[in-house]
Amino acid sequence: MKSIKIIMISLLSGLLLFSSCSDQKKKAANAQVETAAKYTCPMHPQILEDHPGSCPICGMALVKKSGQVSEGSGIGLNTVLQPVSSSVLSTVNAIVPIEKDVQTTISAQGYLDFDTRTFNNIASRFSGRIEKLYIKYAFQEIHRGQRIFDIYSPDMVTAQQDLIFLTKNSAKETALIDAAKQKLLLLGMTSEQINQLIKTRQIFYRLPVYSAYDGHVHDMPHSQMAGAPQVSSPSDLTTNLPLSVKEGMYVEKGQTLFNVVDPHKLWAIIKIDGAAISGLKLNQSVTISLPDIPGKTINGKINFIEPALQDGDKTTSIRVYLDNMNHELKVNSIVKATIQTGSTEGLWIPRSALVDLGQTKIVWLKSGGSFHAHQVSSGTAHNNEIQITKGLSVTDSLAYNAQYLTDSESFIKTQGHE
Repeated sequence: MKSIKIIMISLLSGLLLFSSCSDQKKKAANAQVETAAKYTCPMHPQILEDHPGSCPICGMALVKKSGQVSEGSGIGLNTVLQPVSSSVLSTVNAIVPIEKDVQTTISAQGYLDFDTRTFNNIASRFSGRIEKLYIKYAFQEIHRGQRIFDIYSPDMVTAQQDLIFLTKNSAKETALIDAAKQKLLLLGMTSEQINQLIKTRQIFYRLPVYSAYDGHVHDMPHSQMAGAPQVSSPSDLTTNLPLSVKEGMYVEKGQTLFNVVDPHKLWAIIKIDGAAISGLKLNQSVTISLPDIPGKTINGKINFIEPALQDGDKTTSIRVYLDNMNHELKVNSIVKATIQTGSTEGLWIPRSALVDLGQTKIVWLKSGGSFHAHQVSSGTAHNNEIQITKGLSVTDSLAYNAQYLTDSESFIKTQGHE
């Protein structure tokens, strides 16, 4: 019995010794695999390979490991000792640039205004006093040939008297008669009025003046009106004030009394941000929507790009010519525009992944458990994405929220100390 017990104890001791050796060999093998692993996935650090290739999870190209890390922490001493102005320890989400072809558009806002190409002035051709005014309010619609006011003018009375005298006493002096007729025509009388004057020999003391245009009447205040509002821009024509021209008022030769605007022609003034100016070209398609008219969209094109900036305005204005035949569009209404600028191929990242430091633009590249500042060059911006033209590749991993990692109280330094 004793011999049997001794044999059993010897067998158990041998089994325990063999199991212990096997565990040590497995640990050594695993350690050797981890030491030999030189490539990992930026998005899936649990993937370890000893040769380059693709990540079996996301398909991203494997990158070389940045260095040895301490057990359990994932961050080595070299990482901790990096300067805080160029490196940040963080666990923020990381993303990779995407190479694609993007249909780029520009979204902007603006307003509707009168098309100043349709502006026509009604001016007095001679000095006199307005006896009767047939236009009573701003925006009153008038038509070509419509009687707008009657005026008394001593100059016109004298010119009519000269014609009557010539036709009555010097009928054979056709040259003088024709010259007198031509003078009255140039002063604003019509051929029918001149023929009636010769026939009846009755002077027009209150000479009717007719409109030569179709459209809406807008006021044009002049220097003789004390306290009259001065029109400084086309938009001021929308002020709904009483007409400055009154009955009994004296006007001077050449003085502009009214402005006639065609209400069927408007244009949209669209304000474009300076970062998107490079993508603008004439005749690009523009889709306009009006918040005041839900569901209403207007298709047009860029007809004009203003070559100068307005005072205090850092945006560039473009004009889109519009038809308003049914009077549905209202001047000064806010509009939203979408401009098709073509397509751009390249690397694209979210706008939140880029920090603009003025002359320098940076992203935060991921390296192990830390992020370091890296200078890049950007191109076109589209919606919430921006194109990177220099400084990144499709294998780079970078912080999704770059502003979160940027310390506003210190200077950011890239590897080149730019």
